Amino acid sequence: MAIDEIKYSFTQRLILNILSLLTIVAQAPYLNRFLPPIMAGGFHVDLLVSVIISLIFVFLLRWIFKPLVIPVFLTICCIMLVNNFGTGYSFYNITNDYKGMVQGNWVAKDSKQLDILSLYPKKVESYRDKTVRGIREKINYNDSTVRNFSIKHSLDYYDTYFFKYGSIVRFLSLFRYINSNFKYVLDSRRDEYFATPRETILNGLGGDCDDHSLLMTSCLQSIGARTRIVLIKGHAYPELYVGSKEDFEVMKQAIILFFPRPPIKEIYYHELKGEYWINLDYSARHPGGPYLNDRVYALIEL
Repeated sequence: MAIDEIKYSFTQRLILNILSLLTIVAQAPYLNRFLPPIMAGGFHVDLLVSVIISLIFVFLLRWIFKPLVIPVFLTICCIMLVNNFGTGYSFYNITNDYKGMVQGNWVAKDSKQLDILSLYPKKVESYRDKTVRGIREKINYNDSTVRNFSIKHSLDYYDTYFFKYGSIVRFLSLFRYINSNFKYVLDSRRDEYFATPRETILNGLGGDCDDHSLLMTSCLQSIGARTRIVLIKGHAYPELYVGSKEDFEVMKQAIILFFPRPPIKEIYYHELKGEYWINLDYSARHPGGPYLNDRVYALIEL
């Protein structure tokens, strides 16, 4: 039976209400990690669902015995405080999860890249060009060194979100490691050299844009992703296949959540016939960063 609230003074009720609200605010984003992405009317509402679940929990708690809110709140605060000194869920994660919801629903925009790749894909599907042949010959995602490297670094980041986002977590973790550690090194002035992914791994992640593209695409392919390399004027970059519009929205929300600094304003992508691809170039700070130019002349699908 519920406790009679009349016996509480105004101040006591106010304090309990504030603690209840803070408990809901702190608990909801943590619960959200165990919910699948939920879309409604083009909005990501899974965090809102978590808030509702937390609200119900706190309401039941208060209905059973109102002062129980106090130890629950203190327990949550203690756990968060301890986690601030480790890798567990902390106050920073709470803030970042709410920022990610706002950023994903109302701030970040979609920016479809309009170029020859989007409008006339058949014009860029030729493999006769020497550069295309040279790169394609060096793609290798079955090499054991590549596979072991990919598995290891796909586990470096975001593992607590795996239940929510699945393989997306592994792909974005691997992207973050490679792009954080890749070092640009020019080729010889006379000849273009295409390094295999194995070579790039063994040399400490050094190379030029085509070496980076070969490494990124091969590594992602080795853990189940679908990738391709796009050649533009003076540059090459890898792209990751995301899937349908709904899949793109889930990927977009994950990117905004995992790469909060600086806040993402736009996610750049290619789309044709309902298939979405995002940029994984080393020149971008996050997946789906800006393209260097739109003068596409070749496309290498794995």
